[in-house]
Amino acid sequence: MNKTRILMIGDIFAKAGRFAVRRTLPKLIANESIDFVVANGENIAGGIGITPELAKDLFDFGVDVITSGNHIWRQREIRAYIEKNNRLLRPYNYIKSQPGNGFGIFETPAGVKVAVINLAGQIFMDVHPDNPFTAADEAVKLTKDADIRVVDFHAEATSEKIAMGYYLDGRVSAVVGTHTHVQTSDDQILENGTAYMTDAGMTGPHNSVIGMRKDIVVSRFATGMPESFKPAKNDPRFQGVIIDFEGSKAVSIKRVDISVPLG
Repeated sequence: MNKTRILMIGDIFAKAGRFAVRRTLPKLIANESIDFVVANGENIAGGIGITPELAKDLFDFGVDVITSGNHIWRQREIRAYIEKNNRLLRPYNYIKSQPGNGFGIFETPAGVKVAVINLAGQIFMDVHPDNPFTAADEAVKLTKDADIRVVDFHAEATSEKIAMGYYLDGRVSAVVGTHTHVQTSDDQILENGTAYMTDAGMTGPHNSVIGMRKDIVVSRFATGMPESFKPAKNDPRFQGVIIDFEGSKAVSIKRVDISVPLG
């Protein structure tokens, strides 16, 4: 039976996140014998969106597939790029006429077929996607030929993420949440065999308010006055989750949280 180890990286945020990935990922792949890497990259361009150049950087660092979420269209040049590169995904439950794909089937070096499904939540989000549960049903059917199916559920509400985990338990191999930039401690194998974690966290500057400079955010909350957010730079950390599979079955899941010294 094939054994496969997949790393899923939490939201990569701005320059500090890129620094953390560049410094950490190649060594982590080698030291942990990682077979396949999925990274949420929708905040890599100054904290909002992704560009073709930055997507290429992630692929060069060792990422196999980039997932996204509500900020995917914030950089206009990504629209043409996503049509040509199927390794960059947008949420499957977005309007069907939008460019790009919401899932894909890829292969590890050992020939294991890994389906990556990208979904977006509806609760407390600034976009209005279609029902993610209905979309999940459809994506599961369309990826039936894959050996392993992993879901990046980009959503705000913890309840919606947990519900999705139970909804897909036993039908996909893993459900991992992104978007909140706060890593949760509920990494587990659900009762029907699906690996689950509510949020993979943030790969970026943790001396911040979810990536942005804390002085600016605190001032905005305290005074109610508008002010432009700016990405923070300090305390870069690399966060995510490593999942082990035997065939299509998840057998272990563990959090990754690595401090990346500056300089």
